[in-house]
Amino acid sequence: MSSSQAGLEAPPRRRRASPLLPIFLIVAVDVLGFTIILPLLPFYSERLGASPAVVGGIISIYAVCQLIAGPILGQISDRIGRRPVLLVSQAGTLGGFLVLAFSGQVWMVFLSRAIDGLTAGNLSIAQAYISDVTKPENRAKSFAIIGVAFGFGFLVGPAISGFMAHFGYQAPIFVACALSFTSILCTFFLLPRHEVIHGHPAEEADTGPGGKRLSLISWGEYRRYFQNRELARLLVQWLLFALSFSTFISGFALFAERRYLWDGRPVGVREVGYIFAFNGFIGMIMQGGMVGRMVKLLGETKVVQLGFFASLLGYAAIGFTQTVGQLLWVMAFCSIFGAGLRPALTSMITQKAGRREQGVILGLTQSLTSIAQIAAPLLAGYLIDRELLATWAVWAGVLAGLALFFRPRVKPAEAAP
Repeated sequence: MSSSQAGLEAPPRRRRASPLLPIFLIVAVDVLGFTIILPLLPFYSERLGASPAVVGGIISIYAVCQLIAGPILGQISDRIGRRPVLLVSQAGTLGGFLVLAFSGQVWMVFLSRAIDGLTAGNLSIAQAYISDVTKPENRAKSFAIIGVAFGFGFLVGPAISGFMAHFGYQAPIFVACALSFTSILCTFFLLPRHEVIHGHPAEEADTGPGGKRLSLISWGEYRRYFQNRELARLLVQWLLFALSFSTFISGFALFAERRYLWDGRPVGVREVGYIFAFNGFIGMIMQGGMVGRMVKLLGETKVVQLGFFASLLGYAAIGFTQTVGQLLWVMAFCSIFGAGLRPALTSMITQKAGRREQGVILGLTQSLTSIAQIAAPLLAGYLIDRELLATWAVWAGVLAGLALFFRPRVKPAEAAP
């Protein structure tokens, strides 16, 4: 071959890096910041004079603001792209953490959570991005990366919180601030500026699978999604999942403080952080390799039903545990058999919608999650404030058990091409 022929030869095409890798890094770092705050916030609020009922309100205010702002952020991301809106959302999280770090009164804690809630869109935008870049048959596996990120976050974040709490309650919050800033850098430098839909530039595909999100005042338009019986059943299951999980996660720290002793004293931030870390360790292992195999072996519907059954038994059983050792056994059971619930249910819901309605469906599930995160912490705080500890745990299990009655009667249809 002559040098001229060699010069005309086309250079080898570079293999495109997976767009899911930066999303995983972004979600993982973001979840780390959230999970550092998770075991700390109830104790931090109590130290400032908040009762369990008020702590429930602090947790709920975030969801109230998210419910208002989330659809707006979603609509903006459909118009200008996921990346810039994700950056704004992450900046809001950082601002909320900074206000929290310098809170001296309970109202400042409320303000910090409101700021974070008004800019909250990290997870829903990440989900929309995954829908943009994956095919329907790969979606359950792709959504599992969010589960892996959550598992990683619940492993490392609470452990950091428990360790750093030795240096004061502000120390974990400053670590969360640093991680939040790192998440912004990851989005800015790692996430492609133009989304790719199934191998094609986003701008070439009409509105894309991200679709259109509805504002709070347009909720009447969601009605048509509930007119589809099978989709309605899945959406009810999602709401019950969110209610059950939010009841558990929002009340656990205050429950544990009142139920368990460690070295002769009530458990605190350190112990709750390590318990969450244990749960996250099991969840990360399951989400990292077992969820895909469970779906292949059992199918998405059975994986979802198994997850709800495990949650029913596990959450209710927690109410009757008396030691941290008993608690860890029960939580391990929940983590192992419930690991596939969220990704499989998310995949089933998105497959019931056409490709261009993915964003609306994901926006709807996020809105249902916000409703759950408003109602559940308020009730959890009320029950724990009145020392109804077993009732709190059993109620979380009952909510998961109710979802078993809404099993889809037919296999979800594949998403429209």
